[in-house]
Amino acid sequence: MRRESRFRGTTVVCIRRDGRVAIGSDGQVTVNDTVVKARAQKVRTMMDGKILAGFAGGVADALTLFEKFESKLERHPGNLARAAVELAKDWRSDRYLRRLEALLAVADAKSSLLVAGSGEVIEPDDGVLALGSGGAYALAAARALLGHSSLTAAEIVRTSLQIAGEICVYSNTEITVLELEAAEGAERD
Repeated sequence: MRRESRFRGTTVVCIRRDGRVAIGSDGQVTVNDTVVKARAQKVRTMMDGKILAGFAGGVADALTLFEKFESKLERHPGNLARAAVELAKDWRSDRYLRRLEALLAVADAKSSLLVAGSGEVIEPDDGVLALGSGGAYALAAARALLGHSSLTAAEIVRTSLQIAGEICVYSNTEITVLELEAAEGAERD
């Protein structure tokens, strides 16, 4: 019997624009159909502020994955993609890790990646990542704002999360946004 994924209780958005990358999340945590926390921190910086990361899914599972991802980053400094691939390989093949139910969005000055336990490491074509229960709403809002506004990356993240939080019952509008400047010579959207 296939387990159904239940990435409820969060929305995470990551945007690249004009040489900057921003990631943000709502703050709601739910257990089944009950809101148990309104101001959770689901995004963080890693590697002395050089990496941004966010999660959707089980909190304990995500914290375990953050820890594993940080160890991969230490083994492969400056190589986000390699660290993400190594995490995905372990996540998929390790008997303990493959039971973890979460998704990660990670970004550095050069790239943004979605990392999943089924082995996926995906870099979006348009620099927009969204995941979690309100991810589809936030993704649609972010893409519309990218194409039809002059908002900064951080402003698009905040506005997209606001829109998703007003639609998705598993997300709220208690928003946290983190931002990095892109590397010199990095492509500007």
